[in-house]
Amino acid sequence: MIDQAHGLKNILKRKTSPEGTPTSNNKCRVICISSGKGGVGKTNLAVNLSLALVQQGLKVVLFDGDLGMANVDILLGMYSKYSLKDVLYGEKALQEIVVKGPNDLMIIPGGSGISQLANLSSSQQENFIAELLTLEEEADLILIDTAAGIGTSMLRFISAAHEVIVITTPEPTSITDAYSIIKLVSNYKLHSQVYLVVNRVHSKKEAINVVNRLNKVAEKYLHLKMVFLGEILEDNQVIEAVRMQEPFILKNPHSRLSESVKSMALTLAGSSPKEEEKKGLEGFLKKMVKLLT
Repeated sequence: MIDQAHGLKNILKRKTSPEGTPTSNNKCRVICISSGKGGVGKTNLAVNLSLALVQQGLKVVLFDGDLGMANVDILLGMYSKYSLKDVLYGEKALQEIVVKGPNDLMIIPGGSGISQLANLSSSQQENFIAELLTLEEEADLILIDTAAGIGTSMLRFISAAHEVIVITTPEPTSITDAYSIIKLVSNYKLHSQVYLVVNRVHSKKEAINVVNRLNKVAEKYLHLKMVFLGEILEDNQVIEAVRMQEPFILKNPHSRLSESVKSMALTLAGSSPKEEEKKGLEGFLKKMVKLLT
């Protein structure tokens, strides 16, 4: 595995200048969306937020990073014949598996891809990283929908991403599980802040109360800033949109639900990582390589 990792590092070195700075001027951001448990609306948020970011004029790639229960394409009513696994083994180029979603949203079906990266030969790994680096010129932002819970793949994505969004509901178990992720981020100093989204609330006030509860504990025990990104109201429109396989931001663009997600997108589009974190896609991949060795 050490030899394989060495090959990965070599190709990333060849992508940097003699001074050690990235050769690409495009600073593609990688944002990870996670949840402490399943069933809290994580993938629904990922899909609708991605589309809202596209509406902000950004070129967005939505990467289905749930390696076991990938279902981004299902929510969009699409079928993915190929996945990241086909790129890993050199059977397809990355551009051949990218699915064009609504409004030119680019979708990468994840399958079991990343989890198999460490098992490839050095040349296979190098080809795969070279393929991923082509996204640097295609996207302003990559949004990763991770698996729910605290698993290895989720932790790798959170560690390597530039920014993290954690979604929870007002249920005590959901809040506790979300706090578990936030605690890991703090304990291992993975990020200086985490964005919070509260789903299935009846008002913004209820969402803020959830955030305040988390902040109260965090201020006492953690060294981490939590930023309230927004809320998603309890609404049958969400259930209907899932059933119809059409994102609610497209099905009901002027609803309170959609306006809330658009507000989140506006916040993200207007912010950026700290200067030292602006490493683009190359920085994300370097971290992924380090975590796989």
